[in-house]
Amino acid sequence: MSPDSDGDRRNERGSLAVELVLLTPVLVLFVVIVVALGRFELGREEVAAAAAAGAAAAAVAPSAGQAAAAATAAASPALSAVHSCLDPSVAVAGAPFRAGADLRVTVTCYVDDSDLGIPGLAGRTTVVAVQQVPLDPYRVVSP
Repeated sequence: MSPDSDGDRRNERGSLAVELVLLTPVLVLFVVIVVALGRFELGREEVAAAAAAGAAAAAVAPSAGQAAAAATAAASPALSAVHSCLDPSVAVAGAPFRAGADLRVTVTCYVDDSDLGIPGLAGRTTVVAVQQVPLDPYRVVSP
């Protein structure tokens, strides 16, 4: 070995520790951001599935009052599966409630990111899903 290569090795002592100290916070921050985005995406998918279930249930209800109750009853089990969904709400719109009209079910949920400890991401993120379905044009709808 030449004297230059041996001298280069002595100059590199401790560089791994310095790299580890500098890169660890960056890697931890990256993992926390990935977890936050994953939690948001999971919440968004579950809220969209709840809106679809609520719309399907509301579309076969015979009246507007029963449609709202059916949408809430169908969406609630899907929303309870989301561990980070806070204060879920289900709203049904579509006046007048008559055959052939469009019915819109809106599900709103808040995804909690406060436990992650990121200053920019701490708090609640609103997730809204809207599903629109037509009522059957050939069925009889009660008032």
